[in-house]
Amino acid sequence: MKIITRPVQSKNPVLIEGFPGIGLVGNIASQHMIEELTMEYIGSIESRYFPSIAVLYEGLINMPVRIYESAEHNLIIVISDIPISHTVSYDVSNALVDWAQSINVREVVSIAGIAIMDTGQRVFGAATTPEMLERIRNKVEVFQMGTISGISGSVMSECLLRGIPAISLLGATRTQNPDPRAASAVVGVLNELYGLSINTQRLVEQAERIEVELQRLAEDVQATEKKGEVKKEFPMYG
Repeated sequence: MKIITRPVQSKNPVLIEGFPGIGLVGNIASQHMIEELTMEYIGSIESRYFPSIAVLYEGLINMPVRIYESAEHNLIIVISDIPISHTVSYDVSNALVDWAQSINVREVVSIAGIAIMDTGQRVFGAATTPEMLERIRNKVEVFQMGTISGISGSVMSECLLRGIPAISLLGATRTQNPDPRAASAVVGVLNELYGLSINTQRLVEQAERIEVELQRLAEDVQATEKKGEVKKEFPMYG
């Protein structure tokens, strides 16, 4: 597991991670923030355990797990276009939190999805400290009892063990398919928490196209993992 980046300019930044999960909420929300804040690509996470693919965006090759920075907003975002398997979640989260400590992050935000049966754009939240929980209490529905699985849960556990303040924001979704509307609700909470003014209207307006394109991307990644080969077309939402 290697994290290769340029020097970080931010001082005590907030680190947000958005890995694929249910509804691809973390991935969609993070990508939208990166674009709206015109964040700068500064590095990537590499591992021999990741699928052997390269991601194309407007004709250019991208690493599948990337790190972006906005020094203006004192913000770092880690985004992944590939799912992180349970077998390597600990290694990825351990390496990520190691790096987060090395750049003196102030706090960590994990974005993921949560399956619900009813309708409505709801965001659930949890935290590693009472102080962080109090910060989000009036902005989310507190996730009273349950589990956070996958890489997001692993990151939160690692932050708890190391005493790093962290919050988990879970966008409610009724589908396994990409859900830009759930991602939009999470971005709205981040706007409140960190004084941002990210416009989510474009995300909502493009929801149908994003859903289709990210579903195709997910299917390509699954095919790569099963067959050991990469398809020629690899669309990505922008």
